[in-house]
Amino acid sequence: MGFGLLYACMAIRHGEFERIRSVLADADTDGPLTAREILELLDEEGEGFDSAHRVATVLGRRAQTGDVEVIREQPYRYVLADESN
Repeated sequence: MGFGLLYACMAIRHGEFERIRSVLADADTDGPLTAREILELLDEEGEGFDSAHRVATVLGRRAQTGDVEVIREQPYRYVLADESN
């Protein structure tokens, strides 16, 4: 049961990241964005996220695998890895 719950949580997180990636791919943006700016883009596209904190959490976790670059300034900014690399 524990493994099944872990797998379900991982799948949800993966889905959240893919939703963010999709919206950013379609958006006309220049340079790194804050979690709040990304949340605004998600809201415009009807992709409901609870908060900028949730966006930052999803992106921060994916930064550990190299899918996202976190620019640690105030506020933090995020850049998704280029899929063509």
